[in-house]
Amino acid sequence: MNFKDLMLSDLELVEKELVKYLETKDVMFPKLFESMSYTTMAGGKRIRAFLVLMFARLSGGSVKAALPYACALEMVHAYSLIHDDLPCMDDDDMRRGKPSNHIVYGEALGLLAGDALLTYAFEICATNPNVDPSLAAKAVGTLASLAGACGMVGGQVLDLEGEKRKLSREELHHVHELKTAALIRAAASLGCCTTFEGLKYLDRANKYGQNIGLAFQVVDDILDVTGDEQSLGKPIGSDAENNKTTYLDFMSLDDAKVYARELTDEACSELGEGENADVLRRLAYYLLERKN
Repeated sequence: MNFKDLMLSDLELVEKELVKYLETKDVMFPKLFESMSYTTMAGGKRIRAFLVLMFARLSGGSVKAALPYACALEMVHAYSLIHDDLPCMDDDDMRRGKPSNHIVYGEALGLLAGDALLTYAFEICATNPNVDPSLAAKAVGTLASLAGACGMVGGQVLDLEGEKRKLSREELHHVHELKTAALIRAAASLGCCTTFEGLKYLDRANKYGQNIGLAFQVVDDILDVTGDEQSLGKPIGSDAENNKTTYLDFMSLDDAKVYARELTDEACSELGEGENADVLRRLAYYLLERKN
């Protein structure tokens, strides 16, 4: 199976599991589950979920063991998007070409749907029936660390501060180590938490995730200037309009493209040899060359 076929096959697996997880669990709260599902099932490449499954394969684990982690991470990502779009944050009315969650369900329910997705993600990781309980605990701790105050949430705080003033290049780099790269690191690391043997891969998984996460953000900054609004599902030039510091404040478009490639090359150097490593290399360069 080639890279794109494998990614599509894994995406279908994850989508089916997410539908099961997001079925209304209590008839008293149908709108809550509808709101949770609205953003979680709104499309996207499921790159983070694919990384979970691929690092499970790379480190000797199974897709069955990795699937709950992959779904949990997609829920954390969805929660972050719901909250990011709120008026108190980025105040975006559109997400992936559709009205943002709070536009459809209201700010209060949108906020609560994000809260519910975040806590549900930890429940799913902690109760993963296909791994040893100590590995589930390791996964919970890893996800909490990388999604929390000193991870993605901390990155969001720094990003909001950056709307009030121009960040230095070092500050910008730190923002995206946390805001963007942390969840990608979490994806690679969770895949390693499917077997005890997989824990030996954690250091390499973190380095790979960190570098492709940063490259992903550099490409995002490039596309905000050069991309197509219809493909991106958001207005072009929104970063400049919102006075956000980007990598293009410190380098030319050509230099940014070179930097993104250097980060991608460094990520791929962590992978070693083998079929699964080759798939992860192909993924890294696919993300580098993306148009949306």
